[in-house]
Amino acid sequence: MSAKLETLSQNLQSQLGERLKSLKIALGEVTIEVAAAEYLGVMQELRDTPALGFEELIDLCGLDYLGYADGREDVPGNGKRFAVVSHLLSVANNWRLRVRTFAEDDGFPVVASVVNVWNGANWFEREAFDLFGIVFPGHPDLRRILTDYGFIGYPFRKDFPVSGYVEMRYDPEEGRVVYQPVTIEPRENTPRIVREESYGDAA
Repeated sequence: MSAKLETLSQNLQSQLGERLKSLKIALGEVTIEVAAAEYLGVMQELRDTPALGFEELIDLCGLDYLGYADGREDVPGNGKRFAVVSHLLSVANNWRLRVRTFAEDDGFPVVASVVNVWNGANWFEREAFDLFGIVFPGHPDLRRILTDYGFIGYPFRKDFPVSGYVEMRYDPEEGRVVYQPVTIEPRENTPRIVREESYGDAA
């Protein structure tokens, strides 16, 4: 382990203490996990504490751990399904950090918004809401960003059907776009084989 990663790990443990649920160093990167209730406060400290100094949010995304590792006890989140992962950068200290937190309720996943900490989180959180259904209280404009206005469901959830729930088409009689249940027929995946007429004949 490099001296820089060791210093970062010590600074994190010193500043966050028992709020750290885990701290791991792998592949030259530090990953910490915090509870959803501590998430916003921890993120604020990661930015404002000079010994940490994470002034930039590089990325924020949602994750769905449904069925991950066949329900083993030692997997991240201890059986919780939805997580938010953020990647932070400290230009002043020249180090990076990955922060993960799990939503407490799988039925209605909620994780505090960090838009007031890093303004750049705005569209990232909208994307996680749109694709995973993770709600971010405190977000100034939480609405869908990639899917259509009438879209039903959250397409990056692992239990979302590949064909979706509804389809959109133009109805010439009504003169507008309408939504209807999916009418895609199951596909036959048997390959079609075309052979020459003389295939198999004696030479």
